[in-house]
Amino acid sequence: MRNRLYIILDPSVCPDRPLVEVLMIAAEAGASLFQYRNKSASMKVAYEEALVLRRAAAQAGVLFIVNDRCDLALAVDADGVHLGQGDLPLDMARKVMGPDKLIGISTHNVDQVMEATVGKPDYLGFGPIFKPGSKEDHDPLVGLEGLRTIRSFTALPVFAIGGIQIEQVQAVMQAGADGVAVISGILKATDIRKAVRSFLDRMPSPASPAS
Repeated sequence: MRNRLYIILDPSVCPDRPLVEVLMIAAEAGASLFQYRNKSASMKVAYEEALVLRRAAAQAGVLFIVNDRCDLALAVDADGVHLGQGDLPLDMARKVMGPDKLIGISTHNVDQVMEATVGKPDYLGFGPIFKPGSKEDHDPLVGLEGLRTIRSFTALPVFAIGGIQIEQVQAVMQAGADGVAVISGILKATDIRKAVRSFLDRMPSPASPAS
């Protein structure tokens, strides 16, 4: 995966801003990887929201991932699914999704990184690096040192997540991240286009197929 900026679209973070508008503006600005996350919606509502976003992503030529739900990801023909530690096990998710869909896994410590790596997902999420701006019930903060520590335990692409703002991107990348996953930093930005470009400007281009 050569994507560096991973934008998570969560309606609870920006209830007054249409997610499809965020996706389209961000894609035009250079973002190419998006995830739909709605942990409180009914399946019907989530399907309706995800379908609109999936169509917009296809039109923009960007990757579209669904959080947690393999069934929803398949229903809208998403490019993949992102699993949390409490979701379907990776091997079962792969059977459900098929060999060609992307699968990512959220990890929060060395043991989870090592276990996930054995299962060979397409990428890992790791964090929270800093205090998330999108939720209060988050896992313990791992900080930049936690990111440096896990880097040697996996060759998979690692997206750092958790409260990452533009001015922190370079430090996060230097600590070993292949990219950053952003929620509030984009969804709450006054100028989405400018925010996306500012994030990307601070990320070095990937130097190898693994990143």
